[in-house]
Amino acid sequence: MDTLVNQKVNQWLESSIDDDSKAEIKSLVDQQKWDILTDAFYKNLEFGTGGLRGIMGVGTNRMNVYTVGMATQGLSNYLKKAFPGEEIKVAVAHDSRNNSALFARTTANVFSANGFTVYFFKALRPTPELSFAIRELGCQSGVVVTASHNPKEYNGFKAYWNDGAQLVEPHDENVIDEVNLIQNIDEVKFEGNSSKIIEIGEDLDQKYLSMIDALILEKDTIARQRDLKIVFTPIHGTGITLVPAILEKIGFNNIHIVKEQADPNGDFPTVVYPNPEEAEAMSLAMKMAENIDADIVMATDPDSDRVGIGVKNNHDKWQLLNGNQTGALIFYHLLNRMKIAGLLTDRHFMVNTIVTSDLLDRITEGFGVESYNTLTGFKHIAALIRDFEGKKSFIGGGEESYGYLIGDQVRDKDAIASCAVIAEIVASLKDQGKTVFDQLIDIYLEFGLYKEKLISITRKGQSGAEEIKALMSQYRSNPPQSLAGSKVVKLMDYQNSITTNIPDQSTETINLPKSNVLQFVTEDGTKVSARPSGTEPKIKFYISVRTDLDQREKFDSRMNFLDTKAEQVIKDLDL
Repeated sequence: MDTLVNQKVNQWLESSIDDDSKAEIKSLVDQQKWDILTDAFYKNLEFGTGGLRGIMGVGTNRMNVYTVGMATQGLSNYLKKAFPGEEIKVAVAHDSRNNSALFARTTANVFSANGFTVYFFKALRPTPELSFAIRELGCQSGVVVTASHNPKEYNGFKAYWNDGAQLVEPHDENVIDEVNLIQNIDEVKFEGNSSKIIEIGEDLDQKYLSMIDALILEKDTIARQRDLKIVFTPIHGTGITLVPAILEKIGFNNIHIVKEQADPNGDFPTVVYPNPEEAEAMSLAMKMAENIDADIVMATDPDSDRVGIGVKNNHDKWQLLNGNQTGALIFYHLLNRMKIAGLLTDRHFMVNTIVTSDLLDRITEGFGVESYNTLTGFKHIAALIRDFEGKKSFIGGGEESYGYLIGDQVRDKDAIASCAVIAEIVASLKDQGKTVFDQLIDIYLEFGLYKEKLISITRKGQSGAEEIKALMSQYRSNPPQSLAGSKVVKLMDYQNSITTNIPDQSTETINLPKSNVLQFVTEDGTKVSARPSGTEPKIKFYISVRTDLDQREKFDSRMNFLDTKAEQVIKDLDL
């Protein structure tokens, strides 16, 4: 084994971890499972765009009560420095994953042992409600234990600041620094103080649901369309706690829940991945929708910050929409209803991320509203909302990975509120005699036809991380000359904060935090973004192609044209 790995293994064996964990480590040593030990101990779990996230198991590079405890202790130490002399309050929640309740209780115990008041959700709850709770209860920080839509082997620890948003610079790095100062597990205060832990539940639920209810403007329309057939699946996650409740609260009474996926279950027994981006995870809901001739299908991921939807297309066949299409529908609806109500002002703005379709920018600009792009990760959208507080008014935001936010009382993507607004959209369109797909084509006719593809490449362990690093270095030094027959005219390097206009080699500064992302833009508007994950050895390529659409009847042929174009881009990139 590597010397550092060997040192970490021995440190854990000599610490006060439980006997079962020690026995597991000793067994791996006795069996000379060096690859497994190296992957488990070669580094410490780090905060990326999603916080602390990893495979559950023993080791410094694994999610377990000790790495959770060290992260919580590091966060506690930083909170004491950031808020000296203040009574520190935190909120803690968890999703349906295996060990989530254990990790959440561990987090609460460490916080309370450090003298903090802990508002502890007594049962699983959605991530956006944790964000809401931080603001509602006046907390300085909060944590939700979740690995979002990752496979069942994973869990995670999302840390939040006092504005209800995930940690951003400098707080994220400062917390890591504090965690790294902890040289021994025994430095963690694991013995909780029960008198400092306050359980919360239904009362906060009602405040959160009332906040979402106030976002709905078309109550009369919903009353006319209250029998709208809605199919919903929480995919064994937290959505079951509040999605049906909010749909009923705003006026819908014909909600069909996929029974096989209704109960929270960390094994996610009916799916390969508990991710509404995956067609397989949505198959049971889509089958139910077809059987009952539903109006809309909605699915939330395990911690209910993302939502995927299915609708009937222009051939009356059920189809899943991607995150950009759903975002376009939400953006258009929010802006249009505010315009009709006379509520839009020059102070309003909307936000999406640099890898989200340019269609959302075109829609926002079409309504005369400012549109901003941030780095990937909703914490950056939340940071922009905070920066503009008192100066501009946030309407909504979104990202291609199925996350959306309406209003500013939550500071993370919110699938509970999104489900409510999506149902409102469907009811509004049905009241006009239109389908969701009719509306989508109308948007394309007005703002241009866009098609997106996502290619995700995963490698394993330390060697995989090095391979992805080398790939990004190659793209920086030797970017593609053309994509699908169109010259690359712009290279945006967010790590070096430079945009290069290739024809004349002029440069511009990118005024965003540094991030290891590259974008290539061609003459005809094709855009490719290459983005390695911050938490695992994975790289994603976001491919967007566009064309004009001047007649509804040409939709299929123009979409086929874009499909062919996107496939050529993939070939040109050798993916």
